Amino acid sequence: MRRLAFLFLIFLATPLATPAVGQGQFTGLARLAGDGVQIAPTRDGLHLTIEMSRSVPWRVFTLTDPARLVVDFSELDWTGTDGAGHVADHAVITDLRTGLFRPGWSRLVMTMDDTLGIDEAEMRRMGEGARVSIRLARTDPDRFARMAGAPESAQFTMTPIEITRTPRGEGPLVVMLDPGHGGIDPGAERDGVREADLVLTFARELKEVLLRQDNVDVVMTRDEDVFVPLETRVSLARAAGADLFISIHADALAQGRAHGATVYTLAENATDIASQKLAERHNRSDLLAGVDLSQTGDGVALVLMDMARTETRPRSDKLADALVQGIHDKTGSTYKTPRLEAGFSVLKAPDIPSVLVELGFLSSKRDREKLVDPAWRQRAAEGMRDAILSWAEADAAAARRLRQ
Repeated sequence: MRRLAFLFLIFLATPLATPAVGQGQFTGLARLAGDGVQIAPTRDGLHLTIEMSRSVPWRVFTLTDPARLVVDFSELDWTGTDGAGHVADHAVITDLRTGLFRPGWSRLVMTMDDTLGIDEAEMRRMGEGARVSIRLARTDPDRFARMAGAPESAQFTMTPIEITRTPRGEGPLVVMLDPGHGGIDPGAERDGVREADLVLTFARELKEVLLRQDNVDVVMTRDEDVFVPLETRVSLARAAGADLFISIHADALAQGRAHGATVYTLAENATDIASQKLAERHNRSDLLAGVDLSQTGDGVALVLMDMARTETRPRSDKLADALVQGIHDKTGSTYKTPRLEAGFSVLKAPDIPSVLVELGFLSSKRDREKLVDPAWRQRAAEGMRDAILSWAEADAAAARRLRQ
């Protein structure tokens, strides 16, 4: 029972070694110091050490399917961490990510292909700084599963909000923009360009363009470099009473020379293999980042959602068609087959017309040059604005005909 008890006591141990929260000692960002993040093999597992400029509250736990070690700090700048290097150096490590998890908390997630449980974990002061030491030892899968689990404080929770949705065509148009990825999940990266940063910049620019219009409100799922779980993004749209949901991405393909913008709507079966791969990569980002919000809905709920989608699906299709036309009219930059379908989790709101826009592919030099060009992004934003307004007008007219 020593290991199991330790996972819970660690939250109490840190304040004993540092001044109490609320006296100003935890203001300011801690940074990596000394050797930073180091991982060394041991006789029966791994030894993880993290040196930082100051001690801060922290927590550590493990998760299953796949086996993961999660270490949270409030709040640590991970600049200088070489996740790819640790993956290359240690066969047992299949993925290592660091970044902002949620406001006030940063996270390290180490995915493993073996069940290494927490044997020892402690934080010690080193002068003005601190050093976290975590020893992992092999354990059998059943024991690992019994020990695993995130504390409630490490989970995303949303208070249910009762929404009074304005009838279609009445009141302001509420647009939910969803910049993909963020925080611990940077998305695609090419030549120093991170997808999470790029799409956040574009979403802010699109928001500014939209807000110049009368009777339009814009809400964003994130407005900083922070991780937001996929299901939470959809819940935020519903909580905002959004009339439409647009997820924005700029991914990369491992093979092929695809370029140009693409607009996706939801489908169980992807239009092509590339779309299927993109959806799989997007949808597993929650799991790799240490979040698993998957739930099994009951039969009645699933039937009701299917009924709602009967109305919402054609509205999503028309929104996607309008966006393809708008982007092409302003930039001329669309993929050879710009309208595709795939099983992206963020498109699964049954009551909100939802689309996913891949602005371009970071794997394409041609697209990268456009995506980092403010003038091109401005034209793309104007094209999407025109498309949204045109769609909203036609959608409102259709709603009025239905009510007659």
